[in-house]
Amino acid sequence: MDHLESKGHDVFGADVIVDYGNPRYFQIDSTNSDFQQVFLDGQFDLCVNCSGAASVPDSINNPMRDYSLNSVNVFKILDSIRKHNPGCKLINLSSAAVYGNPESLPVKEDSSLNPMSPYGYHKKNSEVICEEFHRFFQVKVCSLRIFSAFGDGLRKQLFWDLYQKALKSNDVDLFGTGKESRDFIYVGDLVRLIEIVAENCTFEADVINAANGQEITIREAVETFLKLWNPEAQANFTGKERKGDPNRWVADISRVESMGYKSQFTLEQGLQNYCEWLRANERK
Repeated sequence: MDHLESKGHDVFGADVIVDYGNPRYFQIDSTNSDFQQVFLDGQFDLCVNCSGAASVPDSINNPMRDYSLNSVNVFKILDSIRKHNPGCKLINLSSAAVYGNPESLPVKEDSSLNPMSPYGYHKKNSEVICEEFHRFFQVKVCSLRIFSAFGDGLRKQLFWDLYQKALKSNDVDLFGTGKESRDFIYVGDLVRLIEIVAENCTFEADVINAANGQEITIREAVETFLKLWNPEAQANFTGKERKGDPNRWVADISRVESMGYKSQFTLEQGLQNYCEWLRANERK
C-alpha cells in the first residue's frame, strides 16, 4: 500500500484485522468472509488479492482452512467484482507451489503443474477460478506465481524461522541438506513487479512468474542471513525432508522482463534490510 500511495494512487485496504482509525479500510469477517460491500461502496480500477494462507505444513494439517482462504475467497472476490465493479482488474497472488518439483529448470509459465501439497493445489484452483471468471464473465484477471518472497514485515518462512532459532542458540538446526534451491525475491522488488504487471498485462487470465531468475541454494541463503544477523551462529542441516517441499526452483522470468522488470535488490541487500527491520521491531 505504501508503495502505491507514494506513486499518487488512491489506495484502500481490506483485511480481517481491526483498524477503526483508517477511513479507507474495509473490515472483513474472518469467520464468514464477504466482499460484496467492498465493491458496492467503491468503483476500483485494480484489486490486488494478497489474502490467503501461506503455509505448506498448515495446509496439510488444516486443508479445509487453506482451501477456504486460498480458493473460496478468490471466488468470492471475483463474484463481487462481477456483480458490482466489472471494470475492476484483479491481480491474484498465486504461488510457485503450483509447479511442485519441476521436470526441468528454469520453470516456465507453460511448464506442467504438479503440486506437492494442499496449499499448491488450492493455489492452482485459484488460477482456474480466475480463468473461469475471465472466460464466462469477461472479468480481467492475472495470476502471479510468486516464488520465495521475503522482506520487512514477514513473520513466517525461512528467514523468520532462522531469526527465531538464532535468538535461542548459536546452533541452528534446519530441515534438508542445504543443497535445495529457491528463487528469492525481496519485497521491494515484488511490489515493483506487481506495479509493472498492473500497467502492462493484458489481464486475459494471464499467469506470470514473479521471481528474479536466480537459483540460490538454501545453504547460501542461510549463511548470508546468519553472517548479517549473528556471525557466531552455525547452521546444521539434518537431512530430513519436510513434506510438501520441492527440491530445486528457479524461474524463467522472460515474460515479466519483457514488461520492463529488473531486480534492484541482491539477496544480501534484501537480507540487510530485513535484519534492520528485525532489530527495529522485534527486540523491543
